[in-house]
Amino acid sequence: MGLGCAGKDGRTIIGNGLLPNALITIVKGKQEGVDIGATLMIGAAVSSDDAITNNHNVDVRQGFFTLATQAAGTLKLGRDYGMFGASPTLSDMTLIGAGAPVAGTQRNRVTLGHVGAGYSYLGTYGQMAWTSPAMGGFSVAVAVMSPVDAYANAEHTAARSPQLQAKATLDFSAGKAWAAAKSQPFKGSTAATDFTMKGIEVGGQVGVGGFNLLANFQSGTGLGVLADGDNGNTKSNSWLVQGTYAIGRTKLGLSSGATKLKSATGSGLKQNASTTAGVYFSLTKGVTLVGELSTTRSKSAAGDTARMRGLAFGGILFF
Repeated sequence: MGLGCAGKDGRTIIGNGLLPNALITIVKGKQEGVDIGATLMIGAAVSSDDAITNNHNVDVRQGFFTLATQAAGTLKLGRDYGMFGASPTLSDMTLIGAGAPVAGTQRNRVTLGHVGAGYSYLGTYGQMAWTSPAMGGFSVAVAVMSPVDAYANAEHTAARSPQLQAKATLDFSAGKAWAAAKSQPFKGSTAATDFTMKGIEVGGQVGVGGFNLLANFQSGTGLGVLADGDNGNTKSNSWLVQGTYAIGRTKLGLSSGATKLKSATGSGLKQNASTTAGVYFSLTKGVTLVGELSTTRSKSAAGDTARMRGLAFGGILFF
């Protein structure tokens, strides 16, 4: 059976890629020497498993405002993406494509890219975040975020303490490097099953001529395959390596990543790995045509395996 095809040998879906349809409103201004900005993102998915329910499905990932000065840095208040996992997710070449075209997530949502097979999703949180002024090419950011329940894991819920995230970024002439961390305690059904999610991430991206190379590594406990805590108190490692080459209006790319759970048992997921080859053609300034081939391989702790192969083609418009 094809992994992610809802128990079927295959699926055909006309829907979104890793990005949803999104209307993003950004406003900026200056008042009494303070730079003020605000962002609101309202998204909608294309695909559904029927022709009615998706008419009222709305995906709101961003709704925040910022206050900034050159001396004090930037304060952000509201709902936005997390810091941990942001660099690999937003730099993934499949962001404007599909990556792993999992049927289940495309219904009212999007494809997975390398989420769960290279990195855990960056997530969206209510937050209070501060980013330091740039010191040369170096900056740091810290955030207190609203704690979340373990994703699709009813046994573990958010504890009283907030989620904490931090990130350091170094920009240099040929690229950038980053390191991030996050932590949040979860309450289990009993005190013995309580655990604290904690993880670190390091990575970098370098571009020379038309070549661009990215590598990222995540390690921790309770990070989840797709999102925070979805596999409980499980240790995991994730890595992603990606290379692209631009020739005129065409970009060729190859990316490979894997997520491995160290303490999986029985039928539990042991490893999820995915590789994508893509061609991205800039038809106009705002329109990119996309074609991708992907394969995703999964293995349980008991040694059972499953494979999904995908073909995706379409286009994306930015305006």
